[in-house]
Amino acid sequence: MTRTEFWQGNIASAEGALAAGCRFFGGYPITPSTEIAEHMAAKLPKKGGVFIQMEDELASIASVIGASWTGARAMTATSGPGFSLMMENIGYAAMTETPCVIVNVQRGGPSTGQPTMAAQGDMMQCRFGSHGDYAVIALSPASVQEMYDLTAKAFNLADEYRVPVFLMADEVIGHMRERIIIPDSVAHTGRPAFVPGTPPFRPNENLVPGFPVFGNGYGTHVTGLTHDERGFPCATNPQLHAALVKRLVDKIESASEKLADFDIVNPDAEQVFIAYGSPVRTVQQVLHDHPDSSIGFLRIRTVWPFPAHALSIFKNAQRFIVPELNLGQIAREIERYAKVPVVSVPKLGGELHTPKELWKILEAGA
Repeated sequence: MTRTEFWQGNIASAEGALAAGCRFFGGYPITPSTEIAEHMAAKLPKKGGVFIQMEDELASIASVIGASWTGARAMTATSGPGFSLMMENIGYAAMTETPCVIVNVQRGGPSTGQPTMAAQGDMMQCRFGSHGDYAVIALSPASVQEMYDLTAKAFNLADEYRVPVFLMADEVIGHMRERIIIPDSVAHTGRPAFVPGTPPFRPNENLVPGFPVFGNGYGTHVTGLTHDERGFPCATNPQLHAALVKRLVDKIESASEKLADFDIVNPDAEQVFIAYGSPVRTVQQVLHDHPDSSIGFLRIRTVWPFPAHALSIFKNAQRFIVPELNLGQIAREIERYAKVPVVSVPKLGGELHTPKELWKILEAGA
């Protein structure tokens, strides 16, 4: 059985987290993500969970990391300046392979920017924002339904790969209201099993170590320093450091095709839109308004790791058109893999592209 709801995107994200078994939220209110924290504050205690408002975003992500090591599914939600403050500890989560979910309802920046307006300016920050080399998973919803579904999915991915997973929403999707279908339950995958007596950071065949839960009798050392398989610091060994960091990246990048989540429209098209997040909706309107036109569309849900293999599906493509609410962040990533010209269509200021704007670009290239 399912039920129908009419929810705001941020509420749908919170409900998706609860359905996925999230039982800890550590955060600090910031527009336009605050409704997620407010909803979790009201609902988590009723489910035996813990909500805590920390003094700032640095402490918020630290509390999430600590909660995760007790075995709890843990998350936070933020935007703009708060996301920037979390970056050092996000790097710590990547190095310690701590499963956690970070929802970023993006707003215009830099700095305080446009707190109530939509943007997609943090897409590179979520991938490269902390120092050093590492890899993450980032999902991008384009509807209220996907705020629910992809938040729930994020917890499974975080557990399976022992990695921070980002839900990279934006103000439009976070604050809009739509009818959505709520399932009776969502799938739950566990963390990789830890075998007592083995080194706690020894990877399995998927390059992911088993997860020893604090309080279950395992003596595990957790450090942000370069560490060996026992978890002990070993920061002056070049070979060990290289092997560790390469594994942290490879466990995600080698699974890029498995992690890929995208839709294809008209794979034989010569002109192809590529979009994620709220610009998806404008492209969908263009397709709706011109049903007889030969327009291709690659709609991406998993932005990181980037699904480069999806580009090769469009064998007749003459160019890719990429509308984004930034100055072309993912368009540059597409250029790394595309064998045809990539047309970036940037837009700043908080307003979506209009169907007319995108149609003009198609006509100019026809």
